Amino acid sequence: MTGDEEPRGSQILTAALAVIAERGFAETRIADVAEQAGVSPALVMYYFKTKDHLLAEAMRRSEDAWYAEMASRTARIPTGSGRLEEVVAMTFLSGLSGDPGTPEDSWAIWLDLWVRALRDSVVRAVREEFDEHFRQTIREIVRFGVERREFVGADVDDFSVGFSALLDGLAIQIALDDPVVDGRRAFELSMRVAARELGFVWDARRSRAALRRRARGASA
Repeated sequence: MTGDEEPRGSQILTAALAVIAERGFAETRIADVAEQAGVSPALVMYYFKTKDHLLAEAMRRSEDAWYAEMASRTARIPTGSGRLEEVVAMTFLSGLSGDPGTPEDSWAIWLDLWVRALRDSVVRAVREEFDEHFRQTIREIVRFGVERREFVGADVDDFSVGFSALLDGLAIQIALDDPVVDGRRAFELSMRVAARELGFVWDARRSRAALRRRARGASA
């Protein structure tokens, strides 16, 4: 891409995420994305060839930004439990903890990605890449905690697979607007499982207070 093409592609991806979050992937047309981005449908197709490719690349852009923010935040946290809590908070508490966006929108797009991955090899490969990235993120945090003798008694790989699946399952309930599972409950349930499996003490009351302080700081 030339220097002036890169921003245009990014503009289209931003528009695609907004439209897919609002309408769902099945109801999103290339013309809708083009209108949101202020470009022609032909230009959208020039960049992304198919709607499935557009979905995959829009999600890749969103995921890359999420991981960059996560890495910045966790690098400043000195404990494995604190780093794991930050990842879980970013997963479930966007909008509640001072983070931008809403988790419902993000996970609704993920549901669309999973459905398309059943039938499209390009989207399937992207889904596999994203899931392995998430598992690797959890592995690295657990290894960090083990090295500090903070975590004990857990198989790092088994925990990363099981814990990432737990987060995905709870996220599906949030995306479906289940009346029993909201972001706060998903966060606390996940942290209790992590504390039990990894052998550390987690205080829900102290965590809630810290999240409130962070939210106030973000809004100040």
